[in-house]
Amino acid sequence: MKVSVIGAGAIGGWLTAGFVRGGARATVLARGASLEALQRRGLILETADGGPGVLPVTATDDPGALRGADLLLLGVKAHDLPALVPVIAEAMTPGTLVMPAVNGLPFWYFEAFGGPARGMTLEAVDPGGQLARLMPSDRVLGNVVHAASHMVAPGHVHLDVAHRLLLGQGAEAEDIAALLCRGGLPASVTPEIHREIWVKLWGNANMNPLTALARADAAQLLDDPGACGLVEAMMREMAALGHRIGHAGFEDIAGRIATTRTLGPIRTSMLQDVEAGRPVELGPILGALVELAARLEQPMPVSAGVHGLMRLLDRNLRG
Repeated sequence: MKVSVIGAGAIGGWLTAGFVRGGARATVLARGASLEALQRRGLILETADGGPGVLPVTATDDPGALRGADLLLLGVKAHDLPALVPVIAEAMTPGTLVMPAVNGLPFWYFEAFGGPARGMTLEAVDPGGQLARLMPSDRVLGNVVHAASHMVAPGHVHLDVAHRLLLGQGAEAEDIAALLCRGGLPASVTPEIHREIWVKLWGNANMNPLTALARADAAQLLDDPGACGLVEAMMREMAALGHRIGHAGFEDIAGRIATTRTLGPIRTSMLQDVEAGRPVELGPILGALVELAARLEQPMPVSAGVHGLMRLLDRNLRG
């Protein structure tokens, strides 16, 4: 299998390593220090239970060199995808399967999904519907990443924890999952990829912005009764929105919070981005839900208020 990669950062680099270890040939689009490091010594994946492993990849700064791949892995953050449309278009060929490994509600979510939101595109994730036009859902491999990693240096990824990678069903999905498993990456195929995305988002959409606003880790947030009450209120609103579009069974809020408590003092990605002065993934993680609720006339006042506060914080931090 030939895999082309746009965005071999913390998660994209981990996935790329899984493909290479499983026997795929990888071509990575990079620039600057990342390009130099990947060309000089390859991709480094370091794990907690072992030293770093160096994996051979072809690194290039030419999007055209990515053409002809069986799979195009998009490892950038969801809010960066619209600006990359020209690059993605140059990298794609008619037979290419696209795998956007993103957080939040992905651009393809409602294209083939039943219910009142069927066919809907959301400005928060896909302004003008340009991503959906370029990458129709029948050529997209939906996925949910349950892992945490960070960049040690350009081209050097440290894997903190890898629970699993879930892939949506499709003609190639089983083969891709098997290849990744051969590469030591725990991957499996699920018939309910839409629901699995919603399950992950049910926690991310509240914990991410609230920890960022409070400048607190998850344990600190949940230990404060008032802050935990906000978490519960946002989860109730998202459960109601989920029921509206066909996702039932999101009533056990106490159980989900108890599970989150077991993770300890985790620092969410949005908190880390705020502390580092980076743009946050607000649109895909919370903005899309607020927009969806407004278009369906589903009340979501607490989430909308938190979204507004987070939008102001993001704007003011970045001037």
